Amino acid sequence: MSAESTFRVVLNDEEQYSIWAAEREIPAGWRAEGTEGTREECLTRISEVWTDMRPRSLRERMDATAA
Repeated sequence: MSAESTFRVVLNDEEQYSIWAAEREIPAGWRAEGTEGTREECLTRISEVWTDMRPRSLRERMDATAA
């Protein structure tokens, strides 16, 4: 994979983000977020949107117990 390879941002049901080579099939349990570009562009997008690293299920449990 070269530095100019195209990547896509993917996320799973727990709202955890990753990057995946655009030419590869997205693995089960993940879906495309909509961003494609260079590795750096995808990592920048993830840093902008993934501000809470906790899995979705943990955030929901913590919110429910805080109420």
